[in-house]
Amino acid sequence: MDLGKKLREALSKLTNRPYVDEDAVKALIKDLQRVLISSDVSVKLVFQLSKKIEERALKTKKLEALSLREHVMKVVYEELVELMGTAYAPRLDKHRILVAGLFGSGKTTSVAKVAHYYKTKGLSVGVVGADVDRPAAQEQLEQLAKQVNCAFFTIKGEKDAAKIVRDALTRSKEDVIIVDSAGRSAFDDQMVGELKAIAQALNPDETYLVVSADIGQVAGKQSEEFNSAVPLSGVLVTKMDGSGKGGGALSAVSATGAKIAFIGVGEKMGDLEVYDSQRFVGRLLGVPDLKGLMEKVERIAQETDVSKLATEDLTIETFYEQLKAAKKMGPLGNVFSMLGAADLPKEFVQQSEDKLKKFESMINSMTKQEKKDAKLIRKQPARITRIAKGAGCTEKDVREFLSQFEKMEKMMGQFQKNRGFRKKIEQMLAGGQIGNMKLS
Repeated sequence: MDLGKKLREALSKLTNRPYVDEDAVKALIKDLQRVLISSDVSVKLVFQLSKKIEERALKTKKLEALSLREHVMKVVYEELVELMGTAYAPRLDKHRILVAGLFGSGKTTSVAKVAHYYKTKGLSVGVVGADVDRPAAQEQLEQLAKQVNCAFFTIKGEKDAAKIVRDALTRSKEDVIIVDSAGRSAFDDQMVGELKAIAQALNPDETYLVVSADIGQVAGKQSEEFNSAVPLSGVLVTKMDGSGKGGGALSAVSATGAKIAFIGVGEKMGDLEVYDSQRFVGRLLGVPDLKGLMEKVERIAQETDVSKLATEDLTIETFYEQLKAAKKMGPLGNVFSMLGAADLPKEFVQQSEDKLKKFESMINSMTKQEKKDAKLIRKQPARITRIAKGAGCTEKDVREFLSQFEKMEKMMGQFQKNRGFRKKIEQMLAGGQIGNMKLS
């Protein structure tokens, strides 16, 4: 079940009422209870939340500027934020990290994602393959380390995890060291002993537990167990993009007093977010996360050669560079969610994703001359036939792409020639329009 969608549906019942009274608030609370319990949030936590919302919504004084409806919405938002924990601020200096977790949690991949995160912050990173139990765990981490371009350390064939860590520390010169420890199918004494030995050798500044969102409120029990073995500084929750039990996992961890440090929102190395409960709940409720979107844009600008994008003349070649930059934003569904449009029909989002892939295939089937001068394709229908065949699409698809490109080309020409139009666009990009947006 999509927690965000169900929450938005519950709140829409309130906003669609002609007026809001005590009965409306109690009806909303019942809807919220059903949604949260079905998303595997603890019944105890749900009833505590319900009580707080009812008391604050009906008994506390509202701000003069707010209507009763807006007051109730504000209360719901704030109480959900408290239920889901606090924001996390990862340290950005030289330090050591120990990562723990059970089998199937996505621990090793998460180690690489955290490494990628620190690399984007300008720090040098080394990862240590100290999982001596799972076959191929070290090989997997080594491949991921190459992918994110960070150092990798291990001793092949060595069964003493603490020895591997000590050896890595003597050889490493990196700012951040991240150790991948062995997982188990269940928490046991052998795991506790190994984690304590690694912790003694590493003396970690941060210890993260990796849990999968699909285990729901069981994540709270895991947090308590691991914290009793090695004090945790944060929990990393994976598979938040595909699990309806994510709310249960986050709230259960928060209830133990542990902090959510990161959440995994996709399969790519960059699909890891520092946890901020306000932004997370805001997305659930359909409030635009413009800050998160701007951070993505800023990161992509750092990763992309912007000189290829900054050009007076738009060609298919430069459009291709822009297309690749857009793809780095991640799944379109996530981008639309950040814009507050989380409930767009899946068919629309999927169609957009498919079109981007189709456009890319067409461009890859073009010659260098065609990429620089699109008119060549229009003038010679045989070129359209060849491109369609190479891209595995129809000639109609190629003509549609050319039409879209010509519209962009025309707009770009208008942008270059019309100073007034250009000024409006620049103001919008600088935040002139965004700053005036009202969130309903």
